[in-house]
Amino acid sequence: MENTASKMPPARIESTDFSIRKVFENQYQRFENHSQYMNPQLPKVLKTLGFDKSYVRGEAQYLWDQDGKRYLDLLSGYGVYNLGRYHPVIVKTLREMLDLQDANLVQMDCPHLTGELAKEIIQRSPSGDRVYFTSTGAETVETAIKFAKATTRRDRIVSLKKAFHGLTVGALSVMGNEEFREGFGGLLSGCEQVAMNDLNALENELKKKDVAAFVFEPIQGKGVFIPEAGFLKAAEELCHKYGTLTIADEVQTGMGRTGKMFAIEYEGLKPDIILISKALSGGLVPTGAVIASDKIFKSVFSSMDRCVVHSSTFGKNSLSAAMGLATIWVLENEGLIEQANVIGEKLIAGLNAMKPEFEMLGEIRGRGAMIGIEFISPRSLSLKMGWNLLHTLDKSLFPQMIIIPLLRDFGILTQTSGKGQDIIKLLPPLVMSDDDIDYFLKSFRTVLELAHKFPGGLWDLGKSLAKASLSEKAS
Repeated sequence: MENTASKMPPARIESTDFSIRKVFENQYQRFENHSQYMNPQLPKVLKTLGFDKSYVRGEAQYLWDQDGKRYLDLLSGYGVYNLGRYHPVIVKTLREMLDLQDANLVQMDCPHLTGELAKEIIQRSPSGDRVYFTSTGAETVETAIKFAKATTRRDRIVSLKKAFHGLTVGALSVMGNEEFREGFGGLLSGCEQVAMNDLNALENELKKKDVAAFVFEPIQGKGVFIPEAGFLKAAEELCHKYGTLTIADEVQTGMGRTGKMFAIEYEGLKPDIILISKALSGGLVPTGAVIASDKIFKSVFSSMDRCVVHSSTFGKNSLSAAMGLATIWVLENEGLIEQANVIGEKLIAGLNAMKPEFEMLGEIRGRGAMIGIEFISPRSLSLKMGWNLLHTLDKSLFPQMIIIPLLRDFGILTQTSGKGQDIIKLLPPLVMSDDDIDYFLKSFRTVLELAHKFPGGLWDLGKSLAKASLSEKAS
């Protein structure tokens, strides 16, 4: 038989026929392509809000559109870009990895870099002995649910109302926002939500001794709701009492976002399972991690023939591991975790200083660079008329009336926090400068001044949004 092992594969063809730069030249087709080949509703929503911009470049805390206009990004990809876009260390690491041509995703292998990243994560984690890598935040939640059931031999999962844990079936089952669950039929059985800060309701579920895990966000992403001091610690003790595992969903709050590597550090928590994703890889490669105890891992991977009883194709990805190692290095060596606190303190102080002047500006809350701005019903009769009109038609319209001029007139990208909430959420990159903070505060003040004049141009915008909402519901 001919020995083929020593034969070299054919040389790869060097070709200039394909260039991604040429594909980018047709960026004007982006909305048409999405309308025809992807989710057709998204382009409609973006156009209605005036968010249908053609962004062509991003760097640090800024975006640029095809006309060269610069935007301040206070959304940071839903918290993916804690380091800002294309941080030089992240870019350098990515290029090094491509040059190395690492033997990635062999699968029947123990990749070096994933082991190194696991070690670095465990050395910084408040609890946990081992790491399982995933591709997304929702996948970390799915994994945690499976691990909790395998360890406790129980089926039920308890979470908090208003919680957001992801949109796959298991994650959706522990979701506290009904608008995401509607229309998807039966989900996992035995899942129950209790109100934040209600220890009695939580204990009523736990004392049935059939709850595998209590899953929570240290700060709820939808609304930036922070539990009362001591609630999560007391909840942790109750879970220990009744044999229930605790799962801390740090997908958005982790990796320095709140001014600590993990938000659970504020309460001194030591969860059985910790979940991170989003900012773990510096924004360029999807990744996630499940941090858990040795006992939990041995419950899942209990024997040699069960070593791959739970697996993820792209989980042990050397490329994402390299990005994770670089991200941790940047966070710690450039002081970005501390910078999150500086950014948050300045933003919250500046926003609170406006409250005496603007009657619709309510509570400002947050930790580090995760901030919620809540609006409240006005006292004056004229403003109350406008407020009530918008809220009668759609409870989500008022914050949209604020974020639209912020983007249109001032080039500041923000987001509403959730359906039916009068809340705007800020997730700035941790490289946001003092000039950026001043610019946002001045711009936000100008928009508030317009919002406090009824009737006026901004309220005409609100009416237009209301008409679009009514037209959509009627169609």
